[in-house]
Amino acid sequence: MSEIIHLDNSDSSFITANVSNSHNDVVAFEMKFAKDITVAQLKSKLEILTGGCAGTMKVELYKGDNHVTSLTNNDAKLGFYINCDGLRLHVVDTFASFGYNDNETVEKFELTQDQYEQRTNSVRNFLKQNRLGKYNEEEMRQMEEKRREQAEEVQKRAELCIAGSRCQVTVPGNPTRRGTIKYNGELEGKTGIFIGVQYDEPLGKNNGSVGGKAYFVCPPNYGGFVSPLSVEVGDFPPEEFNLDDEL
Repeated sequence: MSEIIHLDNSDSSFITANVSNSHNDVVAFEMKFAKDITVAQLKSKLEILTGGCAGTMKVELYKGDNHVTSLTNNDAKLGFYINCDGLRLHVVDTFASFGYNDNETVEKFELTQDQYEQRTNSVRNFLKQNRLGKYNEEEMRQMEEKRREQAEEVQKRAELCIAGSRCQVTVPGNPTRRGTIKYNGELEGKTGIFIGVQYDEPLGKNNGSVGGKAYFVCPPNYGGFVSPLSVEVGDFPPEEFNLDDEL
């Protein structure tokens, strides 16, 4: 789940973060950035560091090996997303290759596993040295326990979502919506269980179809598919919006 890191580091107007990218394993350690620069300005700096394009790159924030959030708002200040040191900014982009035609055969530079193990500037070495991600047994055990608990909770909540039941749907960033459950199961091309709901008002995203496949039928913008964790089953009658007395 995405979250914004806010720790007590208010005395400093700068943060230090490691920078990695989707093109190779090189990590720039402890790069210093001002908290008051915008995400767009940060991307311009990361363009120089990584060779990506500021106009197309995506910037993700990691704590160890765990994805925290994505810096999607170019106008937001960096300090809105990060307020502590020691995190990692990961640049995802289609990095250009210069000086070669697509039809040319270019000899790849490859390392054996032993050679890679001996490198000191690799992501693997960084994770090992700091006992992060899969190299932290306790952290991995806790992550696995959380995954198991969440899977059990999803299954438990899904069993309550019987077709025809009234429900209330709460999804972060959206208004609370009421409706009727129409579908409970998997979606083609998606992972996990989804609950299909026909909302009382046109506050949905579809007509009961996803990717051209119909799972139930309802008017356009009255249908939606959400996680069982977002659905509360109960006696939720349709809300009445009486505007007769409104001035």
